[in-house]
Amino acid sequence: MDKEQFTNEILKLEKSLYYTAKSILGNDEDCADVLQNAILKAFANLDSLREEQYFKTWMTKIVLNESYAMIRKNKATVSYEEYMENAAVSDSQAYSEIYMEIQALEEKYRLPFVLHYVNGFTLKEIAAMLGNSEAGIKMRLLRARDILKKQLAV
Repeated sequence: MDKEQFTNEILKLEKSLYYTAKSILGNDEDCADVLQNAILKAFANLDSLREEQYFKTWMTKIVLNESYAMIRKNKATVSYEEYMENAAVSDSQAYSEIYMEIQALEEKYRLPFVLHYVNGFTLKEIAAMLGNSEAGIKMRLLRARDILKKQLAV
């Protein structure tokens, strides 16, 4: 894959990668940082991509790893109160009730839900990315849907 192909593929995946990072991190600034780091890391390690057909999965895995690295890095630096203040102001004004309920899901349910229903990954791909079985991912998706149905029915 050359530089131009890489750029075109990244542009196609931009929203999908953003939603993946947002489902983990919760705020736009961190998502932008993670995406920038992930793109740089991917370009630097482009030779490690064995098959171009798996670019989307490979790139999403890099975004996941960078998102978790960001959480580890920021863990001790952001107070809970500060996070909740920022989240309450930006999220409640900018996103719908459904979005807020998805964001309120535990991460173990939210991440597979976003990867499957927003980004369009198959159960097999999600299982490989998250290191779980397909049955486990299927169960998490079922539980996420059940929780959302209950929350949105009220």
